[in-house]
Amino acid sequence: MIALLLLSTLFGCASNTGIVPMGRDTYMIAKQQSTGFPGLGSMKGEIITEAVQFCESKGKEFQITNTIETQPPYVLGNYPRSEIQFMCLKDGDRELQRPRLQPVPNTIIQVK
Repeated sequence: MIALLLLSTLFGCASNTGIVPMGRDTYMIAKQQSTGFPGLGSMKGEIITEAVQFCESKGKEFQITNTIETQPPYVLGNYPRSEIQFMCLKDGDRELQRPRLQPVPNTIIQVK
């Protein structure tokens, strides 16, 4: 019994923002683990699947536009977190294309 309680506390529940509108046909969804143990693993796949189902429920196509993940070490509140931004577009929309995702730089150098 104590071991089960300890495991449930240790692995806890993840938080999920749900689908959040960001503008016309544009949305985001994010999920964060409650500890650093599970890692990113399938978390990104889960939110992409949820986003695809959301678009399909509207009779539209899913188009991912951006992804963001936390980087290790996963300690002191920096737990695994994945976020995607996406659009739900009508079939044939000219913005519906192969995603060309590029990592967001974590350092910007300005020369003055």
